[in-house]
Amino acid sequence: MSFTVAIVGRPNVGKSTLFNRLVGKKLALVDDTPGVTRDRRPGDARLMGLTFTIIDTAGLEEADEESLQGRMRAQTEAAIDEADLSLFVVDAKNGLTPVDTALAEMLRRRGKPVVLVANKSEARGSDSGFYDAYTLGLGEPTPISAEHGEGMLDLRDAIVEAIGKDRAYPAKEDVAVTNVDIPQSEEGSDEDEEPAYDDTKPLRVAIVGRPNAGKSTLINRFLGEDRLLTGPEAGITRDSISVEWDWRGRTIKMFDTAGMRRKARVIEKLEKLSVADALRAIRFAETVVIVFDATIPFEKQDLQIVDLVLREGRAAVLAFNKWDMIEDRQAVLADLREKTDRLLPQARGIRAVPISGQTGWGLDKLMQSIIDTDRVWNKRISTAKLNRWLETQQIQHPPPAVSGRRIKLKYMTQVKARPPAFMISCTRSDALPESYTRYLINGLRADFDMPSVPIRIHFRSAENPFEGKKRRT
Repeated sequence: MSFTVAIVGRPNVGKSTLFNRLVGKKLALVDDTPGVTRDRRPGDARLMGLTFTIIDTAGLEEADEESLQGRMRAQTEAAIDEADLSLFVVDAKNGLTPVDTALAEMLRRRGKPVVLVANKSEARGSDSGFYDAYTLGLGEPTPISAEHGEGMLDLRDAIVEAIGKDRAYPAKEDVAVTNVDIPQSEEGSDEDEEPAYDDTKPLRVAIVGRPNAGKSTLINRFLGEDRLLTGPEAGITRDSISVEWDWRGRTIKMFDTAGMRRKARVIEKLEKLSVADALRAIRFAETVVIVFDATIPFEKQDLQIVDLVLREGRAAVLAFNKWDMIEDRQAVLADLREKTDRLLPQARGIRAVPISGQTGWGLDKLMQSIIDTDRVWNKRISTAKLNRWLETQQIQHPPPAVSGRRIKLKYMTQVKARPPAFMISCTRSDALPESYTRYLINGLRADFDMPSVPIRIHFRSAENPFEGKKRRT
């Protein structure tokens, strides 16, 4: 991306709506309630031929530095300092407020380019608010409607003028092009070979848990900076915010999510949107870290979140946070291990790591557990090994007879990874009891070292070549 743009303004002027318009997706939560956005959210924007990084920010308000609004303001000011250009959004429909004037003064002191944007200019009676924007002393306002997409061409021209054509349209490097199709060598290929794990590929990790479990604090400790808004208040995070960083040379993309309370307690529309955003982050991630509060672990909601992650087919790791507050650590650790095995039988062998997001204790071990779990989640087993294993399993524990007839498991292969899924060809697949499926899954976990990830087994009845043919007499 050639340059970075921050969207700033007081609450409820349409900053997140404009952000969604520029990135072409509904990434940021939008609601009529002021102050929905709290953390700064980056995105890749495209506007009439322009490509740049856009940052959505919290609404700027005058507040004490220690208050939640004050910490939100600090996050926004950090985004302004990081950006090359600011889009200062005002509400043309409702007119200016003293907060707009104070923000304009703050932007002038920064000395960076500013484009004044008069949003909601399509509304009736917006002309007076538009002309009032001239009094801010930031040049001619650009009238737009972020909700309806009006004025985007004028906005593009204003950005180009403010940033300069050289920055807006950087020269592209010449790339050699050929129309010759060069096939890849197939020498040494083997469709039954177990592929090696690619430990250079970027890894997507979602951090989930109940409110106030310490998810944002944990990510800030990983990054080594106060990138995400934190505090003693429960439910600070609303949007699912993604951040990137490197761990031992590998790119990690982490998603901070809103705390997930019991469904019966989620009444407000805004919280429902936040939880839905967290669910999307879980589905997009590869590995999901479920953060438990070690002082009050294994609440009913904790168990439901783990079950949800496993049903979605994600690789799961448990992180018992706030370990610095535990006194008798050996006794608590033994108790947590016993409860993990007893309360989460569907996640046998799941990796559980005690950590402290506040002090950084245990984070390297947590990251190694994430990598190891992702390795298992991507694992593939050759068909030859699976069929030898299946034969051994049937010798040790044959499938039960149903209605006096034996069930024969004939052939097994892995049909996919992420998570590992297997297909077994057998007779009378509809009669095979669930207990035998669990026996096979547990055997796969133990014999192929596949703990903590969901394992799927699908059964397919072998076709009868004589079915439908008349019997000779």
